[in-house]
Amino acid sequence: MNRSAWPYLQMALNNAWANATLYRALSGLDAPAFAAERPGFFPSFSATLNHVCEVDLFYLDALEQGGRGRSVFGIGAIAEPVALATVQAEADRRLIAFCRALDGQLLAQSRSTDRPEGPVEERIDALLLHLFQHQIHHRGQAHVQVQHAGIAPPQLDEFHLEFERAPSAQAYRM
Repeated sequence: MNRSAWPYLQMALNNAWANATLYRALSGLDAPAFAAERPGFFPSFSATLNHVCEVDLFYLDALEQGGRGRSVFGIGAIAEPVALATVQAEADRRLIAFCRALDGQLLAQSRSTDRPEGPVEERIDALLLHLFQHQIHHRGQAHVQVQHAGIAPPQLDEFHLEFERAPSAQAYRM
């Protein structure tokens, strides 16, 4: 693997682990509890995590040049946490595969993102950085919702360092 691509792959692996960890914490929720009103920018787990998934699909489509654009936002709200976790895990696998194939030349390429005002060209490295920041931002909001639901919030930042690395993170390490 090209050294310039290594941080992007590490973030994609961290993202997959953090999503799996969060969904494991929510695994006991039924659809009504998943949709129950909670504090945060989006008013429920369902709204927050469907948003994360749809935005992941939007950027993956742009990165992979899939041509679906904003139509990925039409997947609709997935009401069952297990079903949404499955869709998210598949998106995470696609992102990992994309990042495994990166090199310096590909990172510098542009991709078109379908915006309401029209297509916008963005560099791949910038799209990936934005995507990772978006995921972390909204997972943090879901983390507060986990506590609000009376569930012990899982630790989501024990991936990169050897010190106190979560044992479950080992399955996602290179």
